[in-house]
Amino acid sequence: MSTHGLTLREHITVITTPDGAVLLNQRTGRYWQLNATAALVLRTLEEGGMPEQAAAELAARHPAAADRARDDVEALLRTLREADALTTR
Repeated sequence: MSTHGLTLREHITVITTPDGAVLLNQRTGRYWQLNATAALVLRTLEEGGMPEQAAAELAARHPAAADRARDDVEALLRTLREADALTTR
């Protein structure tokens, strides 16, 4: 993973929920529901963490799925990029 300094675009709002988070694109009205795992990744990135750090955090919290952590982070980043929801700092 080589992506650095990612954050959500200004028009993307994050609302934390008991089960994760919801992202709302204020320009289009499109929204995404994130599970707790995806919300953890997003929170790590928003706090200045790198994708590698998000994957390490996932692996630490879910050791049984540690081998999938990097792929899960990349899948979320790919989805957010395709939706043009991410920008660099």
